[in-house]
Amino acid sequence: MNASTALELKSIEQHFHYLHQNPAVAFEEQLAADYIAGKLREWGYEVETGIGRTGVVGRLKVGDGKASIGLRADTDALPVEEKADLPYKSQVPGKSHTCGHDAHTSMLLGAAEYLAKTRQYNGTLNLICQPA
Repeated sequence: MNASTALELKSIEQHFHYLHQNPAVAFEEQLAADYIAGKLREWGYEVETGIGRTGVVGRLKVGDGKASIGLRADTDALPVEEKADLPYKSQVPGKSHTCGHDAHTSMLLGAAEYLAKTRQYNGTLNLICQPA
């Protein structure tokens, strides 16, 4: 594993821990939406928020290609108390990411960062972070 790959994996892990600690159920995902939108803007994406209340769409155009691709992740959690005793355990009583959407969104953010840095495509990348 090279240093760049290790940094990318560390970044994905940081996204996962933040999202896991801050779960929200359907249409209450504002903290996650703000986090996602901030990261996408930091990496140069054009960002739309408030889609379906708490959804986020990021777009990054590279080159003059007409091709367009979309990557999608869910952002909501479940109304379930987390039983695991993890250092990054849910900080929200009665809500947790036992569904795995925190991992789903973290992987999308990892891909978003990598694609923004490398820009090894010609067209439009659409990232959809879907609430509920």
